[in-house]
Amino acid sequence: MPSEEELAAADAVSTELIRLVRLVERGRLQYQAEHPDAVERGTYLLLVHLVKGGPRRAGALAEAVHSDPSTISRQIGHLVKLGLVERTADPVDGRATLLGATAEGLRVFEENRRLRNEKFTEILAGWSDEDRTALAATLARLTSSIEDVAGRLSPAAVDPAAADPAAVDPAAVDPAAVDSAAGDPAAGVLSAPPPRPSRAATTP
Repeated sequence: MPSEEELAAADAVSTELIRLVRLVERGRLQYQAEHPDAVERGTYLLLVHLVKGGPRRAGALAEAVHSDPSTISRQIGHLVKLGLVERTADPVDGRATLLGATAEGLRVFEENRRLRNEKFTEILAGWSDEDRTALAATLARLTSSIEDVAGRLSPAAVDPAAADPAAVDPAAVDPAAVDSAAGDPAAGVLSAPPPRPSRAATTP
């Protein structure tokens, strides 16, 4: 059984995580209200995977983001229409189709990453180099621990809204959805959300 000290520390950490999630969610909702034509976060995640992992088939992409093929098909269709993703023939099997990021898709991804990094630079401006490094290491360790616990939990074992509808249980978060190397877990108030494609990209 955990000690009282361990439970108190866990309460302090989870309280701050819930506070962070609320800030992120508030920023996301505000951005969506101000930019109704912006790329939806779940759809943008597909672009991130294609930029980071290279071209792949729709089935492999659906597996990578833990989604179903029908949802992926709709989201990819939207990205293709915007000019961010393209379909090409698989060189190994001409009957199959590969999905890949276009030059415009790469530009949007890089611009988003640049804006996000600038925002976090502003947030951490008053921190020492040692504190910034320690934070990065601690967050990486926390994320790994969450992934380990999430891998051992069944979906029915977690009810994030049981006590607080605005709360999110860190152990229940899908690691693929918050992979700081592949996506942007802090969209909105803490990091720049995916910028809207250029006018050229939105032309059918």
